[in-house]
Amino acid sequence: MSERVALYDPDDPQGRVVGAASRERMRRENLPHGAASVLVRRGSGEVFVHRRSEAKDVWPGHHDCFAGGVIGAGEDPDVAVRRELAEELGIAGVEPAPVLRRWFHDEQVRALSFVYAVVWDGAVRFADGEVAAGRWERPDRLYERLQDPSWPFVPDGRELLGLPAIEALLRSAPGA
Repeated sequence: MSERVALYDPDDPQGRVVGAASRERMRRENLPHGAASVLVRRGSGEVFVHRRSEAKDVWPGHHDCFAGGVIGAGEDPDVAVRRELAEELGIAGVEPAPVLRRWFHDEQVRALSFVYAVVWDGAVRFADGEVAAGRWERPDRLYERLQDPSWPFVPDGRELLGLPAIEALLRSAPGA
């Protein structure tokens, strides 16, 4: 059976659900859906940067610093972000803090990102195979690497990292 995903009103920045579709149809028709995204930082400030597996249905092999994924039909974004954090990075028992909501649209993705942040000093495991490799990186180094447009980094994450709220979060001490 195909995974069902929540479809969102593309004119509503707060995230009103207006239906559901199969994941395959959502990708094929680039339907407006929700995505739960979480930025994982250490207490010392480094951010977890990972390379997506080649099996991903969008932007395979690209780098990212947001763990997350599509919000399921009937799933609350707060639940989806905890599920994705556990599935992709093996992180559980923490409460991600909401940061912002933002629409992203390109020829492959049309999603309302529900963006969260969490501080995690424990181990990271690539539990479901969606992450191929990862490392902790200082925010200044991440921003330096993003200056290279040829570095394969997911477009929605690149856009999020340019927002003042995310820049301020990454340049502040966790928990401050």
